[in-house]
Amino acid sequence: VQLVESGGGLVQPGGSLRLSCAASGFTFSRFAMSWYRQTPGKERELVAYISGGGGTTNYADSVKGRFTISRDNAKNTVYLQMNNLKPEDTAVYYCSARSEVAGYLVYWGQGTQVTVSS
Repeated sequence: VQLVESGGGLVQPGGSLRLSCAASGFTFSRFAMSWYRQTPGKERELVAYISGGGGTTNYADSVKGRFTISRDNAKNTVYLQMNNLKPEDTAVYYCSARSEVAGYLVYWGQGTQVTVSS
């Protein structure tokens, strides 16, 4: 099983980034996908969620209206489009997969750094 994030980097406030998470080794469409983020000294927080079929999405209040999660089950990839980025969005962003059949099956990626700074 692999989850490989990409697309992080340094961006100015107000800018945009699109994160990608490429999955392999499991039946992607049967797993809900989420993006989490973590800063030093803080707990990992849920940013966005999308169900296996893509019909249900949820967002943290802090990113509603700015971030959009989507998935392409044909490409086994989930995305996080981040617009109007703020310095407080700076964090390591992690991709996570949770089985919609066996909820105890959870996989994590290695994380990608997003830094919002002028």
